[in-house]
Amino acid sequence: MTAEAQLRALAADKILIFDGGYGTSIQKHGLTEADYRGDLDLAKDQKGNNDLLCLTRPDIVEGIHAAYLAAGADMIETNTFSSTKIAMADYGCEHLVWDINIAAAKLARSACEKATAADGKPRFVCGSIGPTNKTLSISPDVNDPAYREVDYDTLKADYREQCEALIAGGVDFLLVETCFDTLNAKAAGMAAREAEEAAGRSVPLMLSFTITDMSGRNLSGHTINAFWYSLRHLKPLTIGVNCAFGADLLRPYLSELSKNADTLILAYPNAGLPNELGQYDELPETTARLIRDWVDEGLVNMVGGCCGTTPAHIGAVAKALEGHKPRLVPELEVVTRLAGLEPMHIAA
Repeated sequence: MTAEAQLRALAADKILIFDGGYGTSIQKHGLTEADYRGDLDLAKDQKGNNDLLCLTRPDIVEGIHAAYLAAGADMIETNTFSSTKIAMADYGCEHLVWDINIAAAKLARSACEKATAADGKPRFVCGSIGPTNKTLSISPDVNDPAYREVDYDTLKADYREQCEALIAGGVDFLLVETCFDTLNAKAAGMAAREAEEAAGRSVPLMLSFTITDMSGRNLSGHTINAFWYSLRHLKPLTIGVNCAFGADLLRPYLSELSKNADTLILAYPNAGLPNELGQYDELPETTARLIRDWVDEGLVNMVGGCCGTTPAHIGAVAKALEGHKPRLVPELEVVTRLAGLEPMHIAA
């Protein structure tokens, strides 16, 4: 049975649990620049380069994976949110992209295999693909609206390198997450599909939108349904939303998506909004209660946490949702569905 078939069988019966934030857990280790750098000869300061820890401190990364699995996660993501050449350029680590992604995928796979060996429950590895620090849709220069820091083909090529490395490392799925720019997400989605075809094995795609303000739009101006209509041709295994706000503020947008997406929904909110110091104060029990409201309304199939969430948050969520039924994927009327910044239907 393929990983997709296994996941779909489980998702038909229960709410699947995704993992939580990695930055939050890494920060608790109080690492120095030397910890990040290890014995690598690198010109730039590496403090904050969390993905590099897959090479220099794999014990920390695998320990975080193990903590989420012990808390009840059915799915974990690789520690590769910024592991593209474009994002790694900030640290002068472009030449390490392949190695980081391979190592990250193997660490996550190892943690899952150990957890499954202990209790017999299947676990899944999602290759984390972040949005990079560039945008295809918006000029960074207010005096030149036509200017772009990167073009589509370059971004897609960088995404494809990451996807190919993650697949080679053994991930089950490719998760394009925190999508603040729909065109970036299109580039990542196409790269994932090309890498899947080149690898000769099924590696389903997962997509996750992020809302940038209370209008319910991402940075490129799309509503959550417009985002879905722009990308549904990629036939993703899951669509959903992550980061942005806490579970309470994401609820109305999930409600809209739930009615219009004929695939599984994965959502993983922040632990509320950060305080004045940038810290997250929301307690695990609060996060679990708010996500329970999503489940009671039948909005989701898979849930987890993003910024500020910890293994304690995921454990509380898993406990609160035990025995609860997942959302039923709707069968939608066949009509033409298009999107500019807003969704549009053309009836037959």
